[in-house]
Amino acid sequence: MARTSTAKSGKGATSAPPPANRERPEEPARYEASKDELLEFYREMLLIRRFEEKAGQLYGLGLIGGFCHLYIGQEAVAVGLQSALEMGKDSVITGYRDHGHMLAYGIDPKVIMAELTGREAGISRGKGGSMHMFSVEHKFYGGHGIVGAQVSLGTGLAFKHKYAGDGGVAMAYFGDGAANQGQVYESFNMAELWKLPIIFVIENNQYAMGTSVNRSSAEDQLYRRGESFRIPGIQVDGMDVLAVRGAAETAVKWVREGKGPVLLELKTYRYRGHSMSDPAKYRSREEVQAVRDKSDPIEHAKKELEALGISEDALKDIDKEIRKIVAEAADFAETSPEPEAAELYTDVLVDTY
Repeated sequence: MARTSTAKSGKGATSAPPPANRERPEEPARYEASKDELLEFYREMLLIRRFEEKAGQLYGLGLIGGFCHLYIGQEAVAVGLQSALEMGKDSVITGYRDHGHMLAYGIDPKVIMAELTGREAGISRGKGGSMHMFSVEHKFYGGHGIVGAQVSLGTGLAFKHKYAGDGGVAMAYFGDGAANQGQVYESFNMAELWKLPIIFVIENNQYAMGTSVNRSSAEDQLYRRGESFRIPGIQVDGMDVLAVRGAAETAVKWVREGKGPVLLELKTYRYRGHSMSDPAKYRSREEVQAVRDKSDPIEHAKKELEALGISEDALKDIDKEIRKIVAEAADFAETSPEPEAAELYTDVLVDTY
């Protein structure tokens, strides 16, 4: 399951054996967070969890239409990785399960929820919906509905960072299903040839839609997928936010030093179906509950905070605060107007012709 140990060194990560005479990143160590840092990680993961729960409710009420893919269970990945990036400098791009990544990059929950409900105040003016959100200001470039398409676009973002010499890094997320797409490997090849500053992130939540990774992938140790392109790979416990942050530190250091791309495989798990329309009958309730009981990233962080002296009452207060933020975001979305019909013709072309 998601929390099975992958670390021979006991540090929460493992790497493919280095080929002869080829430099590799150092083995990641679990991040030693201060109490305040761990509290912030906990707060961000809880915000994503509560936000997604509310999105699921609004979908059930018919206030969110179309496809909607929730991030519940995978919160430690976006929070752990993006906490190591520099907002406004480093670029992030992902697929259609994108709400959590936006929240982890500091984007206002109100404009995300407004976008989900198709309102004018949404971050894409209500025209993108769940799968197609975008913020140039935050250097968050989507939200992409085509499986694996964002990997090539992320490689382009990395090329831009290198061409401009701005010191930025691109982080391109994709899933275990997208890891079998051809454009992913074309991107790997170019990224290594040009030593682009990109971190490729495979969020392996064990199921490509309804097919387990073991049935869909001949090589199911996905961190090895870059080796034939000389891209080093690291496998990480994606249910442990500190293990994720530790791997992010290693990856960011490698890429910023100009050594080219790195591939991270985050072993994680989604509690809900692939999308809101997926009844998830391909796995048992017992399987999902076992992961919740043994590996939940938020509960794991909660226990560590309690060990650091944070009281249960203090953690309950944080939960109340987060629930209030999410409730306000939902109220804002529900009371915001829908876009004017003329909005259909904006943002189609860069300039006016």
